[in-house]
Amino acid sequence: MDVVIGQLFTGLSLGSILLLAALGLSLTFGQMGVINMAHGEFIMAGCYTTYVVQKVISSTGVSLIVSLFVGFLVGGALGAALEMGLIRWMYDRPLDTLLVTFGVGLVLQQAARDIFGAPAKNVLVPDWLSGGVTIFGAVVPKTRMFILVLAVVAVTVLAVALKTTPLGRRIRAVVQNRGLAETSGVSSRFTDISTFFIGSGLAGVAGVALTLIGSTSPTIGQSYLIDAFLVVVIGGLGQIKGTVIAAFALGLLNSFIEYSTTASIAKVIVFVVIVVFLQVRPQGLFTVRTRSLA
Repeated sequence: MDVVIGQLFTGLSLGSILLLAALGLSLTFGQMGVINMAHGEFIMAGCYTTYVVQKVISSTGVSLIVSLFVGFLVGGALGAALEMGLIRWMYDRPLDTLLVTFGVGLVLQQAARDIFGAPAKNVLVPDWLSGGVTIFGAVVPKTRMFILVLAVVAVTVLAVALKTTPLGRRIRAVVQNRGLAETSGVSSRFTDISTFFIGSGLAGVAGVALTLIGSTSPTIGQSYLIDAFLVVVIGGLGQIKGTVIAAFALGLLNSFIEYSTTASIAKVIVFVVIVVFLQVRPQGLFTVRTRSLA
């Protein structure tokens, strides 16, 4: 029983990491249709932001909280700059966005190497996140519990913002029918920039969370990019609830399979399951309802 509980929380922990990494993509890719291959580098930016903030603020507990806000702003600023500088000209050319953002990602990786060096950087974990919590006989690291709570908070805030705020309503209006939204007086340019800012900012928050469980390197974001895309596709493009379900489902599936086999075999089996699922339901768990006549 202890083993099952332990693997359950391991899966939830992995799922929360995937959720944080994919949440921003659910906006930029799922709702806007932009294949942003630089999303992983926005995650990396959040990691290095945490490293820099901790150099400035000696208190690890305070620096972590500050890093969450600063990481969101840094990731959001990078995303907004990318949208205004390049993506705005390519909304109807998805393959071009893939190639361009892939190139931007390489540039950001090299910039990180030039600024911080190639060796991995480590961030100190606050004392209040050291050790673990015993739940039904299984010891769960506090860092993993914190990431799980952070993911739940991020999802809740994003869902409430999209549902109740004027900006959220504008984003949903542009997604459903851009032409009609513009005719109604909604500024699609401001909405596009805001959406990219929020989505990329969430990637920065994911980067902050990742520093709690591993070291930071220029390529850390690439380790989660493909899995994040898979989560968004399985959940259904633009569907936050689908992203949540897919992230935790993949986390749990990977955890229990890996326990019985190896990490490499688990990756293969999970990928085969994903392929079979998408053959049966290519639109994902949920679909976006639009008013477009196209």
